[in-house]
Amino acid sequence: MPRITHFSRNRHTRVEQVDDQTIKSTCRLQDTLTDAVVEIHVRLPDLEIIQADGRFNRTARNECRHCGEALQKVRGVRIGSGMLKIIKGLIAEKSTCKELAFMVEECCHGVILAFTKDALVVCPEDPQKQHEFFKNMVKKNIRLYNRCAAFAPGSSIVEGIDPP
Repeated sequence: MPRITHFSRNRHTRVEQVDDQTIKSTCRLQDTLTDAVVEIHVRLPDLEIIQADGRFNRTARNECRHCGEALQKVRGVRIGSGMLKIIKGLIAEKSTCKELAFMVEECCHGVILAFTKDALVVCPEDPQKQHEFFKNMVKKNIRLYNRCAAFAPGSSIVEGIDPP
């Protein structure tokens, strides 16, 4: 069996407003073994997933090649408390592709962060007050923990906050 001596991974999530009632969130994952994209459409204001599509252009895992049926299982899920466990359970009913559940979760987190960005506009200018502002923001919405480098373990912003 060949050995992988170099491995790299890039993930990008993009959220855009489709219309007054719909948001689209797209997660693209590219690494040494994988090139995949998952896209969800979310209805506002209840944050219900109304459509989910995806494809694996390249993967070493056979279970990831046919993800369409598994993605349809997440239709109707609402983005909010308990969604990660629900998404993993629903996708596991049709597929053992771990990357698929991860990418749907990333799409959902992208939607959450899209609503969080408005809070950043009111951020204080003083650096000490900014630090406290962001720390309190993560405390109030623990889903922000480890969602970006600033909120990653080891960052002074999340120091003293217990991870979920």
